[in-house]
Amino acid sequence: MFRHRGKNRRFSHNVRLAAVLSFVAGIVNITGLLATSVMTTNVTGHFASFAEEFVRKNFAHALAFVTYIFCFLLGSFVSAVAVQLTERIRPERRHVVPILIEVACLTGVVLTGSRDVRTACVLLFAMGLQNALVTSVSNAVVRTTHLTGLFTDLGIELSRLFFAAFDRKRLIRSIELRLLIILCFFGGCVVGGYLFHLLDLSVLYVAAALLLLAMVYDVTRIRLQLLRRRIRHHASLTETG
Repeated sequence: MFRHRGKNRRFSHNVRLAAVLSFVAGIVNITGLLATSVMTTNVTGHFASFAEEFVRKNFAHALAFVTYIFCFLLGSFVSAVAVQLTERIRPERRHVVPILIEVACLTGVVLTGSRDVRTACVLLFAMGLQNALVTSVSNAVVRTTHLTGLFTDLGIELSRLFFAAFDRKRLIRSIELRLLIILCFFGGCVVGGYLFHLLDLSVLYVAAALLLLAMVYDVTRIRLQLLRRRIRHHASLTETG
């Protein structure tokens, strides 16, 4: 899910990555909105809100929206730096630091229990981390924290189904992936909204747990594959011996 890149990365890897992390993004999105009345998975609307407050000369409110934008940007920056630095030492673990920081951000919000601007900033930072990580790992095929560009790409690809010049099989797989992201993001919003009314901010523990489970799954799957290869190799040596 996280480790494979380039020619070694298959469609199934992107499917698992998209399903888990878009669901997490959906949970964070609805939790941030219900707890702080701020959209915490994208920055598009914050630019419009900044312009509105600036024109009205509500400079304190305008500054808050600039801060939201900066926090998302900072999260993306930190994630990219962490991936690049880790990749030089342990390429197979380049995803670990961004995920652990995101988990720390989500659990930190729960532990503090605050619902103010700082909470929104932390969640935006966490989503910047996730978006940059997913973009890097999937070579920009998967994006999980906002849907504007996703719907644009989906519309373009749906239109190409009507023309013979395009690879139909590849188009269908890409469309399936984008629909999966949309459905999982929507599912995360619905489940997160329902659980928020039961658990309040503690619903973010669910998102953090999913991130950790995804990491454990990735490590376990790789180790099982290596174990199978060793067993097969040992078996082949025994047969030839």
